[in-house]
Amino acid sequence: MRLTFALTQETLKRRMAQPFQVEPQETEAEMPPYMESFLAHLRMLVGVPFEYLIADPRLLPDESIRFFYLDRSWADRLVDGAIAVGKVGTREQAHHQAHAAPVTRQLDLSERIVRALQQGIKPFAVDAARASGVGQFVDIKKTVPNVPAGTVTGLLLRSAAVSGWPHMEIRAYKDIIKVGTNASSPEAQAAQLKTLRMERLAPAVILALFDGVPKLVHIEEPHHGVQFGIQQIAGGPEIPLRTDVGKQIVKNDDETKNEAETIPVPVRAADHRVIHVAQLLKDLKDKRAAFVTKGRPNLPIQQTGSAAFAIAVLNPPWRQRFEGVVDHAEKAEDRGGSGRFVAMNMVTAAVQQPVLIAEVKKLFTV
Repeated sequence: MRLTFALTQETLKRRMAQPFQVEPQETEAEMPPYMESFLAHLRMLVGVPFEYLIADPRLLPDESIRFFYLDRSWADRLVDGAIAVGKVGTREQAHHQAHAAPVTRQLDLSERIVRALQQGIKPFAVDAARASGVGQFVDIKKTVPNVPAGTVTGLLLRSAAVSGWPHMEIRAYKDIIKVGTNASSPEAQAAQLKTLRMERLAPAVILALFDGVPKLVHIEEPHHGVQFGIQQIAGGPEIPLRTDVGKQIVKNDDETKNEAETIPVPVRAADHRVIHVAQLLKDLKDKRAAFVTKGRPNLPIQQTGSAAFAIAVLNPPWRQRFEGVVDHAEKAEDRGGSGRFVAMNMVTAAVQQPVLIAEVKKLFTV
């Protein structure tokens, strides 16, 4: 004869009335490390099919970038869906609801170390109790602030630049920093937002998520080497003027603008693809003399030999600035090609445009 699990009516009544089966402070109530890691990765959209992020390729055309806010409610429902696998009855449902808040607080910490886990910098958080005395483990969750998760923003870039420079660097800043500021400088480090995730989803598509709302985003070529080169524009080849430390000189010494002082590059009369080096050297000397006459504070490097000439024709890693929250797309030439970060209220106004609504409806019309 098989005995019932609940021997008395009172025992059954207490069990059904109890919102959770294990006390929150008990070790058994904690998430296993593998489950916590999996749910934290889901929070950062790891493993989410790309068609859930971009429903139609026309929403992310070639050579385009899209800035967005991550919907926390959507991400939490994603986690709920994964946990729902174990909720087969009302008792499991009640248990989940009782522990939902601690789980959320735990994932608020864990989601901030997802990038470190993906990079293989450190293993997932394992304390001494879980390690059972085998080896020493470091809880990397202790390296992040124990505060609720905030707003997460991000970008999706689809461009040939992604495939050309797969190790490009993307940084977001909560404040505007001056043009030409070194990313490792104290000013830039203090303003930089934590990068929660940065990963190539396809050969030409990259995704980045940031902890906070940026006012400035830099996309930059990787600093793997130093090279020399000139800029080829419609008016002919040119190079920007640089100081003796290689810093680019901006027009009128206005550091707030991203417009470099340039000098035309002379070419050989017999072959316009060959630079007239001797003439370029003379032009650089004449330009420095003109700056001295005008009393400019930043002077082009004095041409004293091959080392100084190399600095003058230095071609540093390309950097694209996306700055501000006002749409100046119709005045791109005034921004020197810089982009901008679109504010949430601007996105809201844009998606309410009747023309856009009609076009989106067409995409989903069967």
